[in-house]
Amino acid sequence: MKLKHLALAAAVAGLLAAAPSHADTAAAAPHVVAIRAGKLVDVVAGTVLKDQTIIITGERITSVGPTASAKVPGGAEVIDLSAQTVLPGLIDMHTHLTSDPYLSGYNSLGVSDIRAALYGARSARVTLNAGFTTVRNVGADGFGDVALRDAIDDGDIPGPRMRTAGYAIGIQGGHCDNNLPSVDFHYTSPAVADGPWAARAKVREMVKYGADVIKICASGGVLSKGDTPGAQQYTLEEMQAIAAEAHKLGRKVAAHAHGASSIRDAILAGIDSIEHASLIDDEGIKLAREHGTYLVMDIYDDDFILQEGAKFGMLPESIVKEKALGQLQRDNFRKAHDAGVKIAFGTDAGVYPHGDNAKQFYYMVKYGMTSMEAIQAATVSAADLLGWQDKVGSITAGKYADIIAVKGDPVANAAELTKVDFVMKGGVVVRR
Repeated sequence: MKLKHLALAAAVAGLLAAAPSHADTAAAAPHVVAIRAGKLVDVVAGTVLKDQTIIITGERITSVGPTASAKVPGGAEVIDLSAQTVLPGLIDMHTHLTSDPYLSGYNSLGVSDIRAALYGARSARVTLNAGFTTVRNVGADGFGDVALRDAIDDGDIPGPRMRTAGYAIGIQGGHCDNNLPSVDFHYTSPAVADGPWAARAKVREMVKYGADVIKICASGGVLSKGDTPGAQQYTLEEMQAIAAEAHKLGRKVAAHAHGASSIRDAILAGIDSIEHASLIDDEGIKLAREHGTYLVMDIYDDDFILQEGAKFGMLPESIVKEKALGQLQRDNFRKAHDAGVKIAFGTDAGVYPHGDNAKQFYYMVKYGMTSMEAIQAATVSAADLLGWQDKVGSITAGKYADIIAVKGDPVANAAELTKVDFVMKGGVVVRR
């Protein structure tokens, strides 16, 4: 009997040890946070609300409303931002996190895909700390951006939410190829696809290996060797095949396009966003408005290219191209905005140092936007283009608690967004 009693006691003890305690259950409950916002930018309505409280449960926002009537759950962590302006986390729709701007031109040839991915880990951290809680990465060799996205999602390293393209697809000898090695090396980028069916196959390959979005090069570029930014590269037929294949597979397409004809054909092909759009003409503006095509115009990085680019290996021909293009792009940004074309915030981060993304807000306002419109371009408009309207882009119940704050008034002066001093991603404070 004693043995039976001992066995029974041991079994009960084992069950009690295995059963979750009250403390374990409490620990498993989602963390609740209440943010008291002195001012809150409602990017959906385009207004600023005063004395608001945001309730966050786990990684999502559960309610937003006046502090006077807010019901803060017992035990909630309270974060007092009553002296600050609170906004949704910012979104940059054109980044290259695995690119190092200090290794340009021929200097880039010594960078392995693995080393570039490690640059990306640093770039992701500084980008997040700058208040950009979501980015679209439009091109990385070796699928380094896909690996970076997965490492961030798994909690291995800090960084923004990412939508990734893998390789940017283009023609042989074009902007998405690498023309720096001599003929002796017989090098062709893995991203090259000539002809409609080859282009379709390349889209399928990008999707197979983890691309969330498809990036193509419809025209020449500034930082590539031996091509002209205004010259069209992919044909209308090729871009139609790419758009059809990508959309069939549930992916949007971003087209690098500087020249007027490449912009026109990309829009007609059904491409979702035009990147750079430097030489867009009246026809292109009209088509973009009619088709609802987004423009993503990087109108800050001209400063870094012209002031610093030569120091870090940018080719002399690239400096010449940028001198011819930069001001035209800024003027055309104004024209497109005045015409009512949809514009999303995108900077080409990686051409300039990561973390300086918000420096572009100044130029967006200088060339026609109000500060609120510039903020909306980096929040609700970017979320719409991303296809994540239900996840990010505004401080709204149900969305991720991606929240930033600044001491100044960014609606009066959008340049205040270069001074972000509070960052939360998914309900977790990453900078305070």
